[in-house]
Amino acid sequence: MSTLTWIAAEAANEAERAAALWPPMNSAHEAFAVLHEEFDELKAHVWTNQKKRDLDAMRKEAIQVAAMAMRFVNDVCNEERGRR
Repeated sequence: MSTLTWIAAEAANEAERAAALWPPMNSAHEAFAVLHEEFDELKAHVWTNQKKRDLDAMRKEAIQVAAMAMRFVNDVCNEERGRR
């Protein structure tokens, strides 16, 4: 399995975990807000001094961004919720 395939599987597992904990997102606006929050958390790690970065935490946030992007597609990129 390639590295990118492994990372995609991690993101899919995180998306499944989040879906088990939280109901589907109700609208594109809600999904965007959740994705934006995860992006901001990743951004905080990126903007930290390079020598002080917690690479494991930064990786975890990047996986969560990917997972929430997957949930965005799954939860709201359809006629039922996508036009709300």
